[in-house]
Amino acid sequence: MRWTRSLIPTLREDPADAEAVSHKLMLRAGLVRQLASGIYVYLPLGQRVIDRVNAVIREEMNRLGGQEITMPVLQPAEIWQQSGRWDKIGGEMFRLKDRNQRDMCLGMTHEEVVAWLAAREIRSYRDLPQIWYQIQTKERDEARPRSGVLRTREFLMKDSYTLDPDAAALDVSYNAHKRAYCKIFERCGLRYIVVDSDPGMMGGSGSHEFMAPSAAGEDEIAVCAGCGYAANVELARGVPAPAGLPPASIPEAEPREVATPNARTIAEVSAQLKVDAACTIKSLAFMVGDTPVLALVRGDHNLHERKLARALGGAEARSAHPEEVLEHLGASVGSVGPVDLKGITRVIADESLRSGAYVVGANRDGIHLVGVTPGKDFACDWADLQVTLPGEGCPKCGKPLAVERVIEVGNIFKLGTRYAESLGATYLDEHGQQKPIVMGSYGIGPARIAAAAVEQHHDADGIIWPWAIAPFHVHLVPIAVKDAAQMAAAEAIEGVLAGAGFDVLMDDRDERAGVKFKDADLIGVPIRITVGNALAKEGVVEIRERETRAERKVPRDEALETVREIAKGLAMA
Repeated sequence: MRWTRSLIPTLREDPADAEAVSHKLMLRAGLVRQLASGIYVYLPLGQRVIDRVNAVIREEMNRLGGQEITMPVLQPAEIWQQSGRWDKIGGEMFRLKDRNQRDMCLGMTHEEVVAWLAAREIRSYRDLPQIWYQIQTKERDEARPRSGVLRTREFLMKDSYTLDPDAAALDVSYNAHKRAYCKIFERCGLRYIVVDSDPGMMGGSGSHEFMAPSAAGEDEIAVCAGCGYAANVELARGVPAPAGLPPASIPEAEPREVATPNARTIAEVSAQLKVDAACTIKSLAFMVGDTPVLALVRGDHNLHERKLARALGGAEARSAHPEEVLEHLGASVGSVGPVDLKGITRVIADESLRSGAYVVGANRDGIHLVGVTPGKDFACDWADLQVTLPGEGCPKCGKPLAVERVIEVGNIFKLGTRYAESLGATYLDEHGQQKPIVMGSYGIGPARIAAAAVEQHHDADGIIWPWAIAPFHVHLVPIAVKDAAQMAAAEAIEGVLAGAGFDVLMDDRDERAGVKFKDADLIGVPIRITVGNALAKEGVVEIRERETRAERKVPRDEALETVREIAKGLAMA
């Protein structure tokens, strides 16, 4: 491909509204342009990267036995109503009515369509197992699109679905997908961690996420270097150091009241009573429908709302408004506590509060109780509620946990029979008994892979593409395009490389060498060949590796063998 016949609109400066490194570099390198919030146009270089990612995905999915299909983005409401998700999913689903006033939606995932199709095409155990996959556009009305292509309202996804006769067969399909995903991310040059995760709205009996470490990530994971434990913080269970009041400050009989005038936060209570925040309990009121619930975590901890939702059996909870707190507890937010409750019947306490005595609100403004022991001075249910912190003990081996920011690039779910039962996807087993099909769902974001690769592989000058997903293999730069000898040599090298299967971008612009070199570093093609004055003086061309910046001069006729040698090393890296 020739630069002068291509759309490669590079930028010298970072766009003002771009924060993530991948967002800045993908804009500057001319890979994408933003049409609207969370909606992007992929320009030729960006499309080539996505095509290469998709090629890797297809190869591994086909190797797995997957069959590629295409399912519609526009879907009828009926199938979502049958699964129960039409009412459970909130504003993130795009909904519309057709000209006949029938409810429709733009698909954010395709479990319902797969179950609908299976109900009509699968008859017998002889038809199982099946693996169906697609690479298709998805629509999701994100409340806060950000970080470039990492969180968008329209995106491409590879989603695959396994259909099995039973849970044991699902385990086989699930583990095969897990191995295939590892291979995909390795081939795409990503560093990744497989973590336990919460199935969320997908439902099912288990799930894992594939996380690429990056400062631009919106998720956090807890990882243990000692035993390999890894989990999303919404599921991770750290073991905090024991806390609670010193024995000398705990009343021998009942908890004692202390005045805490104008103290409304943990920090203010701790300062007035001269105790550590870890010696206090943070009492948080939530509403589940019209029912109030009190959630308790240690004063130095934060509550994870996804963990609370699991403790509530999946019920949706929202923070109670100040007037609701006053109505149900008779006190302002900063004075709420779990002792002698009158307006709340359910209290859920974090596991870290099982031992020790603490300071809690007395449900009267300006008053707190000292020496309250959870489970003794008030009744409660126990659950893991707190956000795991760095340095807390690993739940498996006890060694300190680290918390890392990550980009979710893939996820896999054991769906079980939920969707099959809702949409009537059954089969007859070998005994003629009708049984529901057992499903699995598996997603990968091609654009997230590309953005994560940029986050993990870049320097001050631009992108450093991993070999497998680079838009081109070789960036050919003739310095003086008006020099007939240089252009003839460049065209000859281009032809030889293309004939050997390498994709070549030739920068045939009549520009200064410095401009061409800056653009070459910015777009990040793995190998650069410069055809310049050294050709006439020494009969050589300069070959440079983008990642290491290692340069070598070789005779023009040896360019192909040198590129092959470098490519072999890059492909194996």
